[in-house]
Amino acid sequence: MGIRGLMSYVEDHSSQFLIDVKLRDTKIIIDGYALFHRLCFDSNVDLRHGGDYDSFTEVIQRFFESLFACKIHPYVVLDGGCDISDKKLFTLKDRAREKIQVAHSLSLGGRGNLLPLLIREVFIQVLNKLHVDFVQCFSEADRDIMTLANHWNCPVLTMDSDFCIFDLKAGFCPVNGFQWKNLTVIKDTFLYYIPAKCFSVDKFCSYFNNMNKALLPLFAVLCGNDYINLPVLDTVISRLSFTPGSSTTKGKKHQRIMALLNWLSYFDDVPKAIDNVVKYLKIYDREVVKALLWDSMEEYQPSPVKLQDFFQFGAYIYPCATYLNLPEWVQLAMAKGQLSPFVCDALSLRRTILHTQVENIKRPSAHVVSVPIRKVIYGLLQNSSANLTKVSQSKVSKQPMAFSELERIDKNIATVVTHAVKLPEEYRQLGRLTELSLSKRKTLLLETLKVKEGILDPFPASLKLPIAVTCFWLQSLETKAKLYHLQALLMGMLYGQLHKMTRELDNEELLVDGAKLLCDQFLTVKENKLQRRLDLDTAHVFCQWQCCLQMGFYLNQLLLMPLPEPDLTCQL
Repeated sequence: MGIRGLMSYVEDHSSQFLIDVKLRDTKIIIDGYALFHRLCFDSNVDLRHGGDYDSFTEVIQRFFESLFACKIHPYVVLDGGCDISDKKLFTLKDRAREKIQVAHSLSLGGRGNLLPLLIREVFIQVLNKLHVDFVQCFSEADRDIMTLANHWNCPVLTMDSDFCIFDLKAGFCPVNGFQWKNLTVIKDTFLYYIPAKCFSVDKFCSYFNNMNKALLPLFAVLCGNDYINLPVLDTVISRLSFTPGSSTTKGKKHQRIMALLNWLSYFDDVPKAIDNVVKYLKIYDREVVKALLWDSMEEYQPSPVKLQDFFQFGAYIYPCATYLNLPEWVQLAMAKGQLSPFVCDALSLRRTILHTQVENIKRPSAHVVSVPIRKVIYGLLQNSSANLTKVSQSKVSKQPMAFSELERIDKNIATVVTHAVKLPEEYRQLGRLTELSLSKRKTLLLETLKVKEGILDPFPASLKLPIAVTCFWLQSLETKAKLYHLQALLMGMLYGQLHKMTRELDNEELLVDGAKLLCDQFLTVKENKLQRRLDLDTAHVFCQWQCCLQMGFYLNQLLLMPLPEPDLTCQL
């Protein structure tokens, strides 16, 4: 979610709202989305050339090693797909447009922050390698995180301003003030702690005339979050007295925040405050707005989801997934991060989002090349549950289901309709995929990628899927790949294999030394290339390949991994 301007306001007034803490020997719930964003954007990771996943991996490893050194037990909670109501769609579209502008700026040598396409998958692979406990929720995770943190009475690590609204027993630590690189020794001991800042909702409310903290959800709704933005409420805001100050956008947001909080602090409870909100509206708007305000404030109430069940017993009940009547194996795979939010959205909304990369904006979206793979994914998903469509089964069998895709068209975002492919009968029931043999699942994967299994025989297991995807990519009419593009990809794959060799303890010393030497030479070439101006056509070709890898990766997961999952953490 997120309240516009609130987090920067809190940080600008840190002495009033944040307290210094020394974190060690505790559980901590980590907002995974916030963490991998900050680690990616604050660690000098290259964002122009498609990933820099090996560098990002090292940053994640160092972060968790700091936690382990302080005996902090992390539990990472990741967002899943969009809410089934799709009430955040307008916000998502706005952000997608912003990302297109950022991608365009980066492609021309400008500044900006844009996550590489497979950064989430890399993050999950590192969590698995480090044996960090994590769970992926079915949709947005904020309320589930809050409920789990209060159940365990431990702090949350996040950058989401909604956590200023939640009534957290142990508070939350903003990522920006979490000094994981600055481990400190407790005096006269050998014990380490991480210096951090912790937001106190009690200090926050006391600053505003000891306001009732039950009013904070109403403040969030009035201020405007990702879910609600009522123009009619501007009538209320316009009647509040703002302190004259900055003319900047940030300054105006902060003035709005202060004015709302000061005004709300004069009311004893929520009903009285709401009555005073709607009295400024036209009579025929009042009851409708009042109902909408109460409904919107529910987003800040505890969640019925019990994530502790997953961490203790390996499974949990998610009401939305239960309502959709999804197969048990799908629900468990989602919780384990073995199916992506892309699949969650396709299942629940019949709508997916294709994220823009640093590509040639003048050319069609790089995602166009992977349409045939997505059609097969949609074909596997279209008969997941009778609850997901109002179309009768007889019509479904005659006409493949349509899925809406949000993707870049020129410099804007647009909805493109893509129809699922009609698959053979044995692949048409998602719940029965687990009953299919490895051979049948592999056959569908390889046929989709237009490659014969014999071609993959000479390659190491971890490279079979990337090689198969490369074969698909080379055969696409959209791709204008040259020999040197293919050579560069193969060199990148070779680097990954060599990098793995340097970390395997059972390899001979001479072999490891040789691998390290070659890796160093690769990295020198990489550093030299980063200094040059980005060739947009070359960048676009590799963006197309990464789109194919992403969808090949998702299809492989959906088919219960007939090919081994490639290690993305050691790719250049």
